[in-house]
Amino acid sequence: MTKLTQRKLYDVNAPNASTGIILGESSNILNWDDVRFKWAYPLYKNMLGNFWTPFEINMSTDVKQFKSLTPPEEDAFKKIIGLLAFLDSVQTDYAMHVSKYLTDSSLNALMTVLAFQEVVHNQSYSYVLSSLVNKNEQDEIFEYWKHDPILRERNDFIAEGYEAFVENPTPRTLLESIVYDVILEGLNFYSGFSFFYHLARNQKMVSTSTMINYINRDEQLHVFLFANIFKELRIENPELQTEEIDQFVKDTFIKAAELEIKWANYIIGEKIPEIPIQDLEDYIKFMANKRVNELGVERPFEGYRSNPMKWIKVYEDVNQGKTDFFEQKSRQYTKVSEDNDFDDL
Repeated sequence: MTKLTQRKLYDVNAPNASTGIILGESSNILNWDDVRFKWAYPLYKNMLGNFWTPFEINMSTDVKQFKSLTPPEEDAFKKIIGLLAFLDSVQTDYAMHVSKYLTDSSLNALMTVLAFQEVVHNQSYSYVLSSLVNKNEQDEIFEYWKHDPILRERNDFIAEGYEAFVENPTPRTLLESIVYDVILEGLNFYSGFSFFYHLARNQKMVSTSTMINYINRDEQLHVFLFANIFKELRIENPELQTEEIDQFVKDTFIKAAELEIKWANYIIGEKIPEIPIQDLEDYIKFMANKRVNELGVERPFEGYRSNPMKWIKVYEDVNQGKTDFFEQKSRQYTKVSEDNDFDDL
């Protein structure tokens, strides 16, 4: 298959709006009123509107509460932070690799913002841990991904999907790497997110959960961006519109869901009864179906069309109870019952 070529720094003979999402021509000069994809500028504005930094969040209450977590809660807290630190570190670099081959300068701009946000996410985990544990333990948590076999298995699954594209950049490997990206940003985070939301639901570690909610909000837009690129790639490259690729998407998400369920049982299982493991497994399959559908492919799991963890609804409005931007961004969570309705995260 055709090798991808990197976008030129500038091209005086090409239009501002690219002639193709990849392997096209573009001046590489960004004029938001002259771009190829109409969804790019609204997405850019939404991503900028999400701007936040960890320093805005006061961790003092969490510092006191951390000591009162149960041993299973503390163990899950640390391991999930270790997971998220790995994922966002890899994601920053992956986004920059993808950006090189996207012809349109507006997509490059979106990838630049995305990569910046991933850096902020990664730094937020250091910010949380530096507030709660000593430096030696923080370093140990950031090493979990190397030594924990369950964590390593699921992380290698993503990393190997990315490396296949980085080492051999073609339209096909780019498309397939985006499937792994949507798994990372749209599935791998979510059992971890639900744990932090469970804590906040019980008035524990609310500041950490607030930070997780901001990250969650960013990741939704990242999934939207990559899902759009996935679909545009298939539109512009008919050889990528095959049943074989549809099956690849479904099979890869099935494997990802299996690994996520294995991880969920490992870190939560029966140890935290307030998060029923069957609900969490169903939730993972629900999110897998949702993401595959967003890629324009038939859902891999029959059923699983509604979220079994309806109490998460309270977290969909990140601005509820937020203070002035230049002061602390905080959220006051109320106790949420199982009866709360749910649409989408």
